[in-house]
Amino acid sequence: MNKWKFYTSNEIKPLGWLKKQLEIQAEGLSGNLDKIWNDIKNSAWIGGDKEGWERVPYWLDGFIPLAYLLQNEDMIARAKKYIDAIISFQKPDGWICPCKDEDRKTYDTWAVQLITKTLTVYYQCSNDERIPDVIYKTLKNYYDLLKSGEIKLYDWGNARWFECFIAINFIYERCKEEWLKDLAKILKEQGMDYNKAIPLWERPLNRWRFDTHIVNIAMMLKSEAVSCGILGEEYMDNAEKLHEILKKYNGTPVGLFTGDECLSGLSPVQGTELCSVAEQMYSYEILYAFTGDKKWAERLEVLAFNALPATISDDMWTHQYDQMSNQIACVNFPGKAIFRTNGSESHLFGLEPNYGCCTANFNQAWPKFALSVFMYDGNTVINAVPVPAELKTNDKHIKIETEYPFKNTLNYKIKAEKGFTFKIRIPSFAENLIVNGEKASGDMLSFDIGAGEEKEIVISFDTVPYFEKRPHDLNTVKCGSLVFSVPVKSEKNMLEYERDGVERKFPYCDYELIPVSDWNYAYCADALGIEWGEVSEIPFSSENPPVTVKATVKKINWGYEDGYDTVCAKIPESREPISEAEEIQLYPYGCAKLRMTEIPLI
Repeated sequence: MNKWKFYTSNEIKPLGWLKKQLEIQAEGLSGNLDKIWNDIKNSAWIGGDKEGWERVPYWLDGFIPLAYLLQNEDMIARAKKYIDAIISFQKPDGWICPCKDEDRKTYDTWAVQLITKTLTVYYQCSNDERIPDVIYKTLKNYYDLLKSGEIKLYDWGNARWFECFIAINFIYERCKEEWLKDLAKILKEQGMDYNKAIPLWERPLNRWRFDTHIVNIAMMLKSEAVSCGILGEEYMDNAEKLHEILKKYNGTPVGLFTGDECLSGLSPVQGTELCSVAEQMYSYEILYAFTGDKKWAERLEVLAFNALPATISDDMWTHQYDQMSNQIACVNFPGKAIFRTNGSESHLFGLEPNYGCCTANFNQAWPKFALSVFMYDGNTVINAVPVPAELKTNDKHIKIETEYPFKNTLNYKIKAEKGFTFKIRIPSFAENLIVNGEKASGDMLSFDIGAGEEKEIVISFDTVPYFEKRPHDLNTVKCGSLVFSVPVKSEKNMLEYERDGVERKFPYCDYELIPVSDWNYAYCADALGIEWGEVSEIPFSSENPPVTVKATVKKINWGYEDGYDTVCAKIPESREPISEAEEIQLYPYGCAKLRMTEIPLI
């Protein structure tokens, strides 16, 4: 097993479009939640009277690495203010969550698992030497309470038991104490076994369950990778087995599994919750680091370049709870929602559509993706994801200049004080690979960098757009890691209001997107042509996409889902053309907020 290790935010810095994306996030909702949202601003975690469970730890889990990656001193200071407050309320016995002592038995300890994970992230960014002792005391208290039977896992803590292993592994590496192994065993014994839920994944029902909950499942995919070591178990790649089942019965064109809010089948008009995008990305980052298997890195790219930007507005002040592959409108349903277990507002762009978990949790996706660009194993460094960034350590400096995934040229500039091996993962779909002017092949390039050497490596390759078959005899257009959709132009209907003491006002109000262009198309020719533009200040711009694909289409009588006039039918009512052929520009899925992604080829 090839275990790559992660660098810290002090060693990796984003460049180019990736830095722009993080800056937009910092200027939007992520960077301002503590100023505008009571569940963060006045949380019980810092002595207030609002939510004291998952939302502050969720937000900090992304806000902290975002602050340090951008070296934003104001954000770093605000993160420290929250961490200082959380630490100050830790009880002498180690209990850290904001509840009364007598309420511990009924307090869902998912929050214990989450806050220790978040504190681990804070230490890796800040090197604050208080943190290991705080985590140690929290875990020891958790162990004592679970071991004695005073508390036990239930509900979310039961479903997410493996999340605690991020902190358990961190502390075990420092102290090697046996009680941590016992804690690991208790958590697994009391935690949910998702393999037993597989029959429920094959035929999703309109029923809310923990074992079909899409976010739980996205988190779970990394469970074996984070737990097998300390449990002394052989790694069996259970994640791949479960991934294939989920893909077969609930897969989407952008690597997600439908879940609105629980698994929802193969319909292109069922949604996927944003929290699951962030958590599935994190699972793939962990899985790639643990296994070194390229499939996880490629799957990570597909999520990051498609599913993530698609469900967040260009300015990153608003987001959806649920995204849909075929999403022709984001308009409040006047009656029953199309979603299995989510409400009528779930696909609107807003501050807190449906539930606030995604408001807090989507923040981790881009920063942790940035921290996965480079990884290392001893004296070997790998570029796991070829996006613009630089690595600076005491004895090496590597810079990648690129506009990938929008263009396929990678320019590496390397300086080394000490010799090391540098590996570059090449995507499996790369064609006509050229390295420093010479034809090359393979999915992993390796270079021996000598002490004192300065080296430049220029890599280019081609990607060709193609049709991929989807269920129901539909098709999706792909090119490399990018998925392309028919974009649907829209008008915004801004909704400003107050609910439960939470104000929605520009720029963090709610928006309905009302379609103003045609969407009822079918592809009618095999030819696809790619056109490159410029990467703008908004990398995944809905107005100015950096790359498009030309396709030939005809209109068809697609129709609507029964009972709706803002949801297209799952399957077209007719595939007979009702217009002449025309050429249109397909947008990257991540740029098209309204879109048709799965359509016929006639």
